[in-house]
Amino acid sequence: PRMATAQSEKLLTIDEYARLPAGDAPTELVRGRIIEMNIPRPRHGQVCGAITIIVGNFVRRRKLGRVMCNDAGVITQRDPDTLRGPDVAYFSYNRVPPGRIDPRTYLDVVPEVVFEVRSADDRTSQVLEKVAEYLQAGVPCVCVFDILDDSVSVYEASADSPIRVLRGDDELSLPQIHAEFRVPVREFFED
Repeated sequence: PRMATAQSEKLLTIDEYARLPAGDAPTELVRGRIIEMNIPRPRHGQVCGAITIIVGNFVRRRKLGRVMCNDAGVITQRDPDTLRGPDVAYFSYNRVPPGRIDPRTYLDVVPEVVFEVRSADDRTSQVLEKVAEYLQAGVPCVCVFDILDDSVSVYEASADSPIRVLRGDDELSLPQIHAEFRVPVREFFED
């Protein structure tokens, strides 16, 4: 990620960021500053698509909530404001009730689960910074999918929860979504 130069002097709020015209590159707002993101490669998009389909189908069949993708903004900090764009996020209907979401605003609540796909050029420190930010903002669970070794690292806000690293036939279970949500990790990485 690169710091955009045009807005680097003045710290922006989320409302100001939301009013900016869309640029050519994807961005996030980090502590009031616009950060340009790299456009992901096809394998990244393939795994994001699998997460969206697998989690989305499970959630829709049971009418549990919403699955959002394509960097739908999540507010992780205020003053200075930070708006992150997770690859995929799950919001229960308890947090975001059924009905149309205003397309001009960001939600004032955080999701139950954030799914991030680590690309080949993502630095570990950047990924861990995002994970910590989500957890500190109140996201109960963050899953990081690593496309280099087909693993999933599960971080939970609960202080007594160790990081779980899952591969192959290990089951990704997410009670934050539903007690019955259990999917072999390999299914997220299959062609």
